[in-house]
Amino acid sequence: MSMTLPHGLPTTLAQSGLIPRGTRVFVFDRIFTVFLLLGTLVGIVVVAYMLYNAYKYRDTGEEDDVDRPVLGELPEGGGKGKKLFTSFALSAVIVISLVAWTYGTLLYVEEGPSAADSLEVEVEGYQFGWRFTYPNGHTTDGVLRVPADQGVRLRITSADVFHNFGIPELKVKSDAIPGQTSETWFIAEETGTYTANCYELCGAGHSYMTADVVVMEPDEYRAWYNDTNASAS
Repeated sequence: MSMTLPHGLPTTLAQSGLIPRGTRVFVFDRIFTVFLLLGTLVGIVVVAYMLYNAYKYRDTGEEDDVDRPVLGELPEGGGKGKKLFTSFALSAVIVISLVAWTYGTLLYVEEGPSAADSLEVEVEGYQFGWRFTYPNGHTTDGVLRVPADQGVRLRITSADVFHNFGIPELKVKSDAIPGQTSETWFIAEETGTYTANCYELCGAGHSYMTADVVVMEPDEYRAWYNDTNASAS
């Protein structure tokens, strides 16, 4: 599936494999893994350096030639600031690289698969349920059916008050605002039934405002969709 990243992000960066592509679940899992590994690595380096200095400058109770720091005095070593500059430069490179990588990754999440390769479904929230309208005009209430391994683009709005449509297992979440339309997307790799919830307090029935998201095999979905065409004609 090809796509062009917005905001001038170099395509070579995306094509190099540095920007993870795929389902939202996969992309956010990669972001979590990178932050976890990098955070763990930085923590290990900092703790190891701290323990090294604690051991190096320990008080053995004997005379030695070690020039230990004295409480209240400014240290005079460090190679005239070279250590400080080196640590600052390395930290800046790591942080800037991480920010650039995360920005590029989130641009992909924002853009998603192309409309030509996706199924577009209109989603309307109301007190207290969800209504789904397919490209052929067929409407379902409380059940969204989609094919597996295909991009699904949702155009979300509200018929009354503020709602928020979210499918936690598929990492999908977007506002449903009266008079406005927000867009989001997802790709479900595994068939099954997922639960969509409302994540905006919208009234007494808010906690019951759910919908089933049924992910079907492509052939099974195609047969079901063709039946809706036949019934509408």
